[in-house]
Amino acid sequence: MSTALLVMDVQRAIVDIADDDSGYLPRLRRAIDGARESNIPVIYVVIALRPGFPEVGTRNRALSAIARARLYIEGAPGTEIHPEVAPLPGDVVVTKRRASAFSGSDLDVVLRARGIDNLVLTGIATSAVVLHTLCQANDLDFGLTVLSDACLDTDPEMHRILIERLFPRWADVVTVDDWLKTIAPQ
Repeated sequence: MSTALLVMDVQRAIVDIADDDSGYLPRLRRAIDGARESNIPVIYVVIALRPGFPEVGTRNRALSAIARARLYIEGAPGTEIHPEVAPLPGDVVVTKRRASAFSGSDLDVVLRARGIDNLVLTGIATSAVVLHTLCQANDLDFGLTVLSDACLDTDPEMHRILIERLFPRWADVVTVDDWLKTIAPQ
């Protein structure tokens, strides 16, 4: 089984809204470094919408709110990946247009071309990109792991419910430290 670590929506503006000073970015950095040491590809996923928001339908409440606030426009300050977890040259960065990492992106093509059939999910927010990507990846028959403490949400109770009650139905849910023990080079 070939595995990839997905780092989703860890962009400056999103981190500024969601980071709770709990050590999220250093934990995520440990997961990224551990993946690299174990030759697991790290794939970054970002949300970026076109100027004028042609991909935002009026019935999509979440994206309509983002458009009204003029957030996450391609190339705008704040849409770049947070420098504490920034990609290295040669890393794949996938741009999505919806909540799921698969929606409006070429993520599935990138994964299939590399023979990746197992995903390790991280990102902000647990109730947005992580939830939507988990559901879609499950439907696409990927093996799934969620790093519980490498996901973050502005609603701690929603994060807890998803991590403890819903996600274990479809994925292995483990901490960064426990995952690193399973991938450590022998």
